[in-house]
Amino acid sequence: MSKAVVGKAGWTLIGLLIAVVAVLGWVGLAHSPVEKKAIVPPVSVDSSLEPQPPAVSFTDITAQAGIGFVHHSGAAGDRLLPETMGSGAAFFDLDNDGDQDLLLIDSGRLRGHPADAPVVPSLHLYLNDGSGHFTDVSAEAAPADAFYGMGVALGDYDQDGWTDVFVTAVGENRLYRNQQGRLEDVTAAAGVAGDPYDWSTGASFVDVDQDGDLDLFVANYITWSPEIDRKVNFQITGIGRAYGPPNAFAGSDAYLYRNLGDGRFEDVSASSGIRVAHPQSGEPMAKALAVLPLDIDRDGAMDLFVANDTVQNFLFRNRGQGRFEEVGTESGVAFDRNGAATGAMGVDSAHIFDDPDQAIAIGNFANEMSSLYVTSSGRLPLSDQAIISGIGAASRAALTFGLFFFDYDLDGRLDLLQVNGHLEPEINQVQASQSHAQAAQLFWNCGTACRTPFVPVSAASMGDLARPIVGRGATYADIDGDGDLDVLITQNNGPPRLLRNDQAIGHHWLRVALQGSAPNREAIGAELMLTLGDRQLRRRVMPSRSYLSQVELPVTFGLGAAQQVTSLAIVWPDGTRQEVVDPALDEVLLVRQREEKAN
Repeated sequence: MSKAVVGKAGWTLIGLLIAVVAVLGWVGLAHSPVEKKAIVPPVSVDSSLEPQPPAVSFTDITAQAGIGFVHHSGAAGDRLLPETMGSGAAFFDLDNDGDQDLLLIDSGRLRGHPADAPVVPSLHLYLNDGSGHFTDVSAEAAPADAFYGMGVALGDYDQDGWTDVFVTAVGENRLYRNQQGRLEDVTAAAGVAGDPYDWSTGASFVDVDQDGDLDLFVANYITWSPEIDRKVNFQITGIGRAYGPPNAFAGSDAYLYRNLGDGRFEDVSASSGIRVAHPQSGEPMAKALAVLPLDIDRDGAMDLFVANDTVQNFLFRNRGQGRFEEVGTESGVAFDRNGAATGAMGVDSAHIFDDPDQAIAIGNFANEMSSLYVTSSGRLPLSDQAIISGIGAASRAALTFGLFFFDYDLDGRLDLLQVNGHLEPEINQVQASQSHAQAAQLFWNCGTACRTPFVPVSAASMGDLARPIVGRGATYADIDGDGDLDVLITQNNGPPRLLRNDQAIGHHWLRVALQGSAPNREAIGAELMLTLGDRQLRRRVMPSRSYLSQVELPVTFGLGAAQQVTSLAIVWPDGTRQEVVDPALDEVLLVRQREEKAN
């Protein structure tokens, strides 16, 4: 979150009277991103001749789909910062029947809340019958644990063919082993609880040391306690006590756990290079809300991007054997185009054009446009192309949490969804341009046919997706088997919104589900390259995206009007390459990895 409005560090409340704000300086404010030629420069196009985003209605089916979950922030009037951060969600196949089931995370009573505050179970599991109707199986499939839940990570860490679940929290984290559709708490045996005074946020299962099994990265936000929060005592004239800015709190180091292959993990955080200290104080710098694994330098080893709130972002380049070097500043992603840190929250990465370039999108705080860092000819450094891409100006007013790339109209180009919502319920009383509930934003990828590659989709063309919500997490899956991607948005202290994609454009599609060889059976990190004539579409199997959330494992390719796929190539996590000949359209293709060794 950023320097724009209530409750976040460096927030510039223009025209407002603020009783208490202590704005701390950041090291390296003078850093400026490297200026490079835009990958997709603006072109002169008559707007009347430009293609327009297709009208694709997203229909709210939350209630009729059987989802009765309501998130509880536990807010009791003290304005403790965790109360406003929300929680995430995940689509995954809990019972291995091929359908995308749903996990929702609740929060509830926070340390520091009144002793009589309600205690609620943290895990809410819903089984999908394949048609998009869900049954709540929490009582029989999940432990009735009650803790202040935040985010989720998915991965088959124990190689048994069942997707396991890691949940972050304010306090100790939890690891649940999937025992054939029922979750069992194995945190203590695995050694991944963290410290009881941590505030953990985004997390990801990813093979960082290239030994085949899934390791675990856990981001931590700030050093927090109710006592520290009350001492900060952030105030806004006209509101009173408000949610305090993160620059009033110390940073907090992340965890990296190496999978030992026997159900246990080893904490290698200190030796791996993923901890960054403030150069003057030596204290932890990170105030992380999201982590995104990606291969930014295309060397076959997974790197890590960490989105930090009001301090510089990190890019950890994997130097081999799970050892990292932080290269965010020299890579152009640490600061915005003006050399300032942003209030970064949700993050995603994708090949958004038909070329080798990778883009990293970041949702930022109100009055800070979203970031869109793009490589140049597939190489570092990256440059922020939010403005020339068509995303910048349209995203500036919103306070964005979750965001992800997905092809909502199945035309083969990846679009962008941003989920928005403010921190302060009364923000509109002191800043007329802001509101607590905010509409999501959908950006259509027009390719090269428009003045900018991304075009904002009008509210009239979005259906129920345009209805304001206090949005936080966001995820997607094909819940009803029709080939297009449906969306779920979590809401802070309220019900989620399940939005069915009712597009009827007639575009073709191909969904690919991978089954890797042990130990990475889910093929997390695999890259898929689909060729359509002279176009090449690239996708990566990576459930860890957005904010506190996980997307489905199967990969969806929109094919537009194409009648045939030229080729499909898969680069498995171990480096082996596999070709699929003449895959059928409009089907789910299951590809099993051939048993062979990389060269």
